[in-house]
Amino acid sequence: MQAARAESVDLDAVAASFRAAAPAADFCSLRLVEARDEHLAVRRGVVQPPHVTYDCGAMVTVWDGGGVGYAATSDLSSSGLRRAAEQALAWARRTAGSHVLGASGWRPQVGDGEYASPVETPWASIALADKVGLLRGEAERLHTDARIVDWEAGLWHTALDTLLVTAGGGRVRQAFQFLVPTLSATANAGAETQTRTFGGHAYCRQGGLEILRAVGFFDAAPRLAGQALELLAAPNCPSGAMDLVIAPDQMILQIHESIGHPLELDRILGDERNYAGRSFVTLDMFGTYRYGSELLNVTFDPTRSEQLASYGFDDDGQPAHREDVIGAGILLRPLGSGSSQARAGLPGVANARATSWNRPPIDRMANLNLEPGQHTFDELVRGVERGVYVETNCSWSIDDSRNKFQFGCEWGRRIENGALREVVKNPNYRGVSATFWRNLRAVGNRDTLEVLGTPWCGKGEPNQVIRVGHASPACVFSDVDVFGGDA
Repeated sequence: MQAARAESVDLDAVAASFRAAAPAADFCSLRLVEARDEHLAVRRGVVQPPHVTYDCGAMVTVWDGGGVGYAATSDLSSSGLRRAAEQALAWARRTAGSHVLGASGWRPQVGDGEYASPVETPWASIALADKVGLLRGEAERLHTDARIVDWEAGLWHTALDTLLVTAGGGRVRQAFQFLVPTLSATANAGAETQTRTFGGHAYCRQGGLEILRAVGFFDAAPRLAGQALELLAAPNCPSGAMDLVIAPDQMILQIHESIGHPLELDRILGDERNYAGRSFVTLDMFGTYRYGSELLNVTFDPTRSEQLASYGFDDDGQPAHREDVIGAGILLRPLGSGSSQARAGLPGVANARATSWNRPPIDRMANLNLEPGQHTFDELVRGVERGVYVETNCSWSIDDSRNKFQFGCEWGRRIENGALREVVKNPNYRGVSATFWRNLRAVGNRDTLEVLGTPWCGKGEPNQVIRVGHASPACVFSDVDVFGGDA
C-alpha cells in the first residue's frame, strides 16, 4: 500500500512573485499555506480506505488608508497573485474609514523568523503497510469480548507548512507536524450501550510517531475495553451537590469552554454575538476580577514545543511568548491579538490564527494551560468525603455568554470517605463559570498533569476549525451540581 503524494510548491518562489506584484499600500502581506493530511483507521477488524488530502493556497492582506482588504486564491501563478492583490487593495479602499480594524491605526509588524515542530520519528519513515499493521494490532486488543460490538483504532497525521511575507521584506517560515491517535470501544448488553475512548481526540500533539509511546497509546486498548464492559453493569452516577474530582482529559474541556472562549478579546468586543455567542467577561474586569480561587493559575503558552498549538509566530507575524492569563484567581490578560489589543486598549497575546489559506486570522486560544499545584492524586481523593471522579468528555453545552455550562463524561467512580468506590455510568455536572472556578479546592501536582488538546475548535463566520492545546493536572471542585443519566 502506498499513499499518493502531491508535489510540493516552492513557497519561496511564490513569495518572490508576490513581492513583484504587490501594490503600493500602507501594508501588504501574503500568507502561504500548504497542508497534507492522512487518516488511517481499522474498524471492526476492517481496514478503512486511507483518506489523503492535499491543499495549498494563499491569502493576500492589504491595509491602506484606514481600510483592510483580503483576497484568497489557489492560483499561485504571477497573474493569480496579481489579481488577488488587486482585489485585496480594492476591498481596503472600499472599507477605508469604516473598518473597525483599519480605524485602530494598528498595522502588523512582521520580522524575520522560523519555527519547526520537534520530530524524532517522522511519519514517512514507517511504511503505510506497517502503520496499518500497527492499527490492526491495537484494534484487535480492543475486541476482548463478544459484547464489544464496535471498536476502532486510528491515526491522523498532518504536515503543515506556512510562509508569511510582506512587501516590505518581512518573512516568517513555519513547519508543523501534528499527530492525533484514537481508540474507541463500544459495549452493548440488551438496551444498555456504553463507549470508552482514548480521551476522544485529546491525546494529540506536535511531533512524529514517537508521540504514541509518550501518550500511552500502546497501553490503552485493554483498559478501555474493560471499562466499556464495566460500565454496562454500573449504576447511574449519584445526584446532588458534592465534590468533583476531574481528570485532565475532562479538565481540558472545562478550561476550553469556560476560560478560553470567554477570554477571546474579539468575542468580548462583540465579534461573535450572531454566531457562537458573546462573553460574560467585560473589559473593565481585567486586573481586578476574581475568576477563581487563589489556586487558579492559567497561562497562554505557544512556546511549549510538544503541545498541539505551539508556534513561533502567530498568523499576523507577531512573536509568540508565554503570558499569565489568570494569576492566583485574578483575571490578568485577555486572549487578544495585536489588532484587538489596539481596539480595546489592553495588552494581550500573539494569537491571531487562521484555519487555512482561505480565512483571515482572528483571535483564537492556542495552548491554554492550567498550572499544576502541590497534591498527588491520592491526596486529592483523600480530601473528598462525598463525591465523584470523572474522566473523558462525551457531551457539552454552554450558554451564549460562555457562562453557564453542562458537561457529560464517559466514565466515573464514586468517592466516599477519601476512597475511590464503585464505577458509575453517565456522570454529568453543571454550573456557572465564576462560581465553579471559585470553588476550586485542590490542584494536582506535575505527576497528575497531562499534555492534551483538541483538533476541533470552531469559531468565526465563515467558520474556522483550528487546533488548540491544553495541559492540566487533575483538580477538585467543591459543591458541584452532579447528576446521573436517570436524573
